[in-house]
Amino acid sequence: MRLKNKTILIVGASSGIGHRLALELSHFQNRIVVFARRDPLLNHLAAEIRANGSRALVIKGDALDKNSAKAAVIQTMNAFGNIEAAVLNVGDGPPLNMSEATADDISRNMDINYISLVNFMVPLIVQMKKQANGLIVHTNSLAGFLGLPMQGPYSAAKAACRILMDTCRRELKSSGIKFVSVYPGFVATQRVARDGLPSPFEITEQKAAQHIFRAMEKEKSDYLFPFATANLIRLALILPKPLVSWVLKKAVP
Repeated sequence: MRLKNKTILIVGASSGIGHRLALELSHFQNRIVVFARRDPLLNHLAAEIRANGSRALVIKGDALDKNSAKAAVIQTMNAFGNIEAAVLNVGDGPPLNMSEATADDISRNMDINYISLVNFMVPLIVQMKKQANGLIVHTNSLAGFLGLPMQGPYSAAKAACRILMDTCRRELKSSGIKFVSVYPGFVATQRVARDGLPSPFEITEQKAAQHIFRAMEKEKSDYLFPFATANLIRLALILPKPLVSWVLKKAVP
């Protein structure tokens, strides 16, 4: 997919990677729909998008509300007539130790990272099946491949997203819909700065957005970055689990 003159919905666009990606896309005469809860930030972003030569539509809503997600898809269709790509960029991974976490803590984490994906994926699939084309991109995490210390619920939620995207890719292969999962390592967002955990090979939000832009154009099913961290994850997946556990314990006491 050439990311020019396309209708692109970005969920979770008010800050962080989603905000930077919207700006990257805005230089190519796209129609960019930005969705999040904080409409003052979205309005400021929309002004920047228009200044860069693209059209912008602001939709305030909560990704945890399935009706809000469905309405956003309908509103995008009413405004632009199609949705050629959607980037589902909602997630959070506050540190949680399983010796202290409550059931509510874990459920909330699952909702933010998994249910938000489901709420948008269902109406997007319905619409893109009618179009017989479309690209659904999900911002996952390298944490979705391992049960990381202090990130167990987050890792589990992201792993669930990974499996669901894999299933959609297989079941909807003949529909014309493509599914891209991007797996960032540590990105220097405000949330990461607050969590107090080690952040090896950390990259900027802008660099992360550039990686996602590249993954979308290539329509690559699974895109892991940055490459140093991604290679460490690949190595961890083939090493014996006791060795991996020992290394992680040393890295995150």
